[in-house]
Amino acid sequence: MEFRLEYNPPSSSIKVDINDKLLLVGSCFTEHIYSQLKKYKFSTLQNPHGTLFNPISIFKALDSYIGLIKPTEKDLFHQNSLWNNWDFHSKLSHEDKDKALSGMAHQIENAHDFLKTTDFLFITLGSAFVYQLENRDIVANCHKFPSSAFTKRLLEPVEILDGFQSLLSTLLSFNKNIKIIFTISPVRHLRDGFIENNRSKAVLIHAVDKIVQSFPLCSYFPSYELIIDDLRDYRFYAEDMVHPNYLATKYVWEKFCTGFMNGRTREVMKEIEQLHQAVTHTPMHPHSDEHHQFKRKFMELAITLAARFPEHDFGQEIKHFS
Repeated sequence: MEFRLEYNPPSSSIKVDINDKLLLVGSCFTEHIYSQLKKYKFSTLQNPHGTLFNPISIFKALDSYIGLIKPTEKDLFHQNSLWNNWDFHSKLSHEDKDKALSGMAHQIENAHDFLKTTDFLFITLGSAFVYQLENRDIVANCHKFPSSAFTKRLLEPVEILDGFQSLLSTLLSFNKNIKIIFTISPVRHLRDGFIENNRSKAVLIHAVDKIVQSFPLCSYFPSYELIIDDLRDYRFYAEDMVHPNYLATKYVWEKFCTGFMNGRTREVMKEIEQLHQAVTHTPMHPHSDEHHQFKRKFMELAITLAARFPEHDFGQEIKHFS
């Protein structure tokens, strides 16, 4: 008897190649996809503003990359011995005002240059709830202020669609070849409440569906559905029972590769995986002839991959086997 219904998402018409560049922005689930892409030598940039959860803040961040809009002193505020910015994650805050500004500006400059030539924009939406201070726009990070300092509300799907439409025209003028992959984070925001979390995810799913139907350059990867509807078991969660564990994120990654990677890329990734396993291998007899043959074999593979893909760095692997 089968105790699980496996979900196999349809293959996307948009395919990622090993030589493509990918900019990833959004919630903390973005980090799992990013770590896998880095492992397989993709050219990637992740969350220049830090982790962002709501779509309006994500679109605003992307707009700042396109327009090279850097924060000024008036955009900062001092709290808990740090200079913070409502649009940036607290990891970019700093005790020194000038260093805070320069660090944020540096992130925007890097993102501007990367976005100009990137092939894919991967957007992970985490929550449709937004927080606003009096007489201010929506904030990206609350910086540990009490909830009473904010007005909290649930976005309407049309607000997300309108926000994306506003961004898209400037984005395509900036990079006409870009393709966009949306996904909904499977991490549940239970601080909002069980019912409220489901309402939030429903708003995001509905809004992204409208976006994907309206714009052919956009596609949807169902990471939320894979965790919630396919795995749907607490053995696939971390100890907090909210974040997917390693096994779950690996499963989602494999589904992403099947649906979004082209055939050449999947074959190259198999070779890189062999190389990665060889690097992490601990020999029982490091001076034996057998181990020297093992090293020569994977040295040749690393050199071959470096020659085939000169834009990717296999220096560490070559050094490891030399």
